Parts: sequence; C-alpha cells; structure tokens
Amino acid sequence: MTSTKPATARVYRMKTSEHMCPFGLKTIDLLKRKGFEVDDNLLTSREEIDEFKKQADVDTTPQVYLDDKRIGGYEELREHLGMSVSDPDATTYRPVLAIFITALCIGLAVSWAAHGALFTVRLPEYAVATAMVLLGLQKLQDIESFSTMFLNYDLLAQRHVPYSYVYPYVETLAGLLMLAGALIWLAAPLALFVGTVGAVSVFKAVYIDKRELKCACAGGNSNVPLGFVSLTENLVMIAMGLWMPLRMLVA
Repeated sequence: MTSTKPATARVYRMKTSEHMCPFGLKTIDLLKRKGFEVDDNLLTSREEIDEFKKQADVDTTPQVYLDDKRIGGYEELREHLGMSVSDPDATTYRPVLAIFITALCIGLAVSWAAHGALFTVRLPEYAVATAMVLLGLQKLQDIESFSTMFLNYDLLAQRHVPYSYVYPYVETLAGLLMLAGALIWLAAPLALFVGTVGAVSVFKAVYIDKRELKCACAGGNSNVPLGFVSLTENLVMIAMGLWMPLRMLVA
C-alpha cells in the first residue's frame, strides 16, 4: 500500500526576543491544518531579518515557499489555497450585527436574572437599551472620527456641529436609563429626539438624495453602509421613546 507524503512548505518568519510575528503564527497554523509538513525557519535577529529580505527581494515576513516557488505572506497563502481574503476597505454589516446579537444575548441574560425566564415582556426593552449602550460605546471610543463621519449626513449636526460630539453621550445615557428603568421622563424624550432626527437625516441622505455613505452608527472607523440598518436603528429608538413612558403609565 502506497502512502502519499504530505507536501512540504518552507516558511521564513520573525521570532525575536522583542517580537513574535502573529501572521507568522497564523501561517504555520494554516499550513498544518491544510496537511503540509512545515519547514519552519525562524529569523531571530534584525540582522537575519534584513539579510533574508535582501536575498529574497521581499519587504515583509512571513514568506512561504511551496515547491521552491515563493507564494508570499499569510494573505497571499490564503488566496493561493482558494480561501477568502479580507478587504479592509470593503463595506460590511458585521460590526452592527455583532452588536445587535450581543445586545439580544445580554437582554436574555438580564431577563433571566430579573424575572427567572428568558422570554418576557421586558426582553425587547433590555435588548434595545443594551444595543443603544453598545452603539454609544463604539462612538465614544473615538468621538472625533465619529463626528467627522456623522457630519456627512446628520441634518442637525450640520447646522450645529457640537451636536455631533454630544450625540454619543445622549445615546449611551438614554440606553442606560432605559435598561435600569429609571428616569424614563428623561430617557424617553432623549431617545425620541435623537431617533427622530437620525431617521429623517438617514432617509433624506439615502432615499431622497441617493448618496452612498458610510454609517457612523458603529463608530467613526467602521465600513457599515448608511441605509436600512441605520434607519432601523433610529426607528427602534423612536419606538422605545414612545413605548417606555406608555408602559410606565399603564403599569
């Protein structure tokens, strides 16, 4: 019975006392998972790194060789193996989806802790309020970048620039108060106000002016396209601004 010997990949990667190249580790792991035997060549000093780059005529490490043919670095290896390669400039809904799914999970956890059941009447409130806090947190990480992107489409911020800096704090505060069920007389008007202004601004920019913009909803460095998700976020805040005081009155 004939056994097929695994193909061998030769890798040159940086591993010094100051730096362990993460892409080098990813490259080794990917090759092993794909069944390659790995000839792992460590570059342990600046002199070795510079000498390798000069001899191989490359600018970066790691570098992968298959059958003595240079493939390139980690992303080039993924492409060679027919795997997807991320594009840092591509638009994506992943950031907001991650926030909404996490918010729902937190809502379920709070519902269970507070009421002993996952699915309760207050679950939507917990989930939406948590989403508002998480979205506010994303913006607060870099308010300058957020305000720059926000000014591209928000009608109130374009007339009063300081509003672009205040907005993340308002959204976060309203979400925290709604999550706690406290000071609804303050939280509801805040959510209703920012939600209404936001919904009108997004609708005008996307559906009337037909502009292709990135949404600042997940922070100023996101590649989330402005559109349906952004409009839905604002409409949900409007709904919360109306529902919370109504529930307090009925209760």
